[in-house]
This record gives sequence, C-alpha cells and structure tokens, in this order.
Amino acid sequence: MEKIKQSKIRGGLYGLLVGDALGVPYEFHSADEIPLYHEIEMTPPKGFHRAHPRVLPGTWSDDGAQALCLLDSLTVCGQFDLKDFSDRLLCWYDRGKWAVNGEVFDIGIQTGGALNAYRAGLAPEKCGILRPDGKGNGALMRTLPLALWHKGMDRELVLDAHSQCLITHGNPCNQVCCALYCLVARYLIAGQEFDWAVVQAVRVLREIYKEMPDYEREFEWIHPDEPWQGNGSGYVVDCLRSAFMILLRAKNYEEVVKQSVMLGDDTDTTACVAGGLAGIIFGEEGIPKRWIKMLLGKDDVEELLAKTKIMFESV
Repeated sequence: MEKIKQSKIRGGLYGLLVGDALGVPYEFHSADEIPLYHEIEMTPPKGFHRAHPRVLPGTWSDDGAQALCLLDSLTVCGQFDLKDFSDRLLCWYDRGKWAVNGEVFDIGIQTGGALNAYRAGLAPEKCGILRPDGKGNGALMRTLPLALWHKGMDRELVLDAHSQCLITHGNPCNQVCCALYCLVARYLIAGQEFDWAVVQAVRVLREIYKEMPDYEREFEWIHPDEPWQGNGSGYVVDCLRSAFMILLRAKNYEEVVKQSVMLGDDTDTTACVAGGLAGIIFGEEGIPKRWIKMLLGKDDVEELLAKTKIMFESV
C-alpha cells in the first residue's frame, strides 16, 4: 500500500513537470495549429514554429518552477508559510531558483506585477489583489504539491490552498479553484476513482463554504449535472474545466497530456494541471519513460523529494 501511495505522490509531481515541459513548445498556438496527436512530443515535428525556440526540449516553465518553490517551502517550514513561499517565488523570479538551468523564460503579467510589488515592500497578502479581477491560472498551476504534502484535515487543506494564492492571485475565484483541485488530488491519492473524487470534493467544499459566504458565491459556477467542458485558455475556471474534461475521458497519462496540448492556447499549464492529477491516477510508472528520460533538472527534483521523504510516510 505504501509503495502505491509513493508512486501516486511521485507520479503527481513528475506528472505536473512532464506535462508542463511537453506543453511548452506549443504554447500560444490555436488548436488548429497544433500537430497531430501522434506528432506531439517534447521535440515538435520539423517545421513547427515553437514557442520559446531557445528553450531546450524537456524544460519545465514557470508552472513547474513555482510548484517546486511551494514544495521546497513546505519541506523547510513544515507548514504553509506565506512569507517564506513568497520569498522563494521572488528568488525564482530574480535568480532562477528551481528554474531549469536557472533561466526564467516565461512569467504571467499578473505574477510579474505582484512579485515586483512584493520586492518593493508590499505585504504578500496584498500583492495578489493589485489586479482585483485577475482570474488567471497562475496559482492553480503550482498548487498540487500542497495536496501531495498536506497532513491536515480537509478544511485545513482548503484554507492553505486559499493562502498560497494570495501572493499573486488573490481573487476568491482563484482560491476556490485551487481548493477544489487540492481536494480532488487528496482523494485520488487515497485511491478514489476520478469521477467520485470530483463529486466528493464538490460536496465537501460546499459544506466548508457554508460558513464562508464570499467563497460560496464563487463556487456557483459548479453545476454537478453539467458536463465539464473547457477550451484550454488561461482563465482559471476554464483551465480547471479543461483538465477535468480530459481526465474523465482519457485512458492513460499520455492521452491526458496530449489531449491537453491539442486544445491549444495555454498548452503548458493545461497539461501541467491535468498531468499532475493524471500522474496520481496512473502512478509514476504510468508516465512514458521517454518523457521522464528527456525531462531536464531531474537531479534537483530527486534531491528535493529526498528531503520530503516524510510526506511518503505521513500523508
């Protein structure tokens, strides 16, 4: 049983990183510009105009780097600490911490503005509301390590998922999406099927939000009887919908991340968000070995995982 849980946890982290890296070359392209399914690889087919052409295949983007910042912070602090996490995000932005080869090549407008304000001395809980209506997926893409690591009750996980948004994406909509995602991940680690994990996460979150009316209102876009549908955009709700839509129909990890890329637009983040959950569902061994082999920065990831060994024993 512990080996299965370890495979799910490692699969979640590597699923996130591999999905992110797979999607990087295809970012900013419309769905009709994406290569055919069998041609989607970390090295795109000849003639395809890659996003970030100077970035080596197998490189994760800001998504993966920020997720690793979060896991690093949790490991060092033993709990979620907003200031420590914010410091690590700024270290990534300024000095390339947890970026492959220390190179930061992509950052969202809202994230950049928030971290610039933090560097200038603004409190972290205020940085994420400089754009009060900002509902990008920049907090959702990095939140999975919280669910992989967390040992508290569901409500505590939800509150920490809210808190990790504050430094860059403080709008309650972003917080709700991260909370739902983390609960689904938790139930998948516990062995639930994906569709039941979503149903339970929605039910539990509705119960928690009965005492939090601002968040309860933001949860109104969830309609259990409607199918999950998304377009692969950077809007946080659409990103989450896109991931859930694909996870409900795909049969293996490779299908999940390739179908994510085929939506076009924010390909790296859709594949990162969907790929993290797919890594839990199918385990580390379900991620194609050719992609694990191509992933850069694995030594750093393994070093961090060795420091977080307690999460395998206590989750």
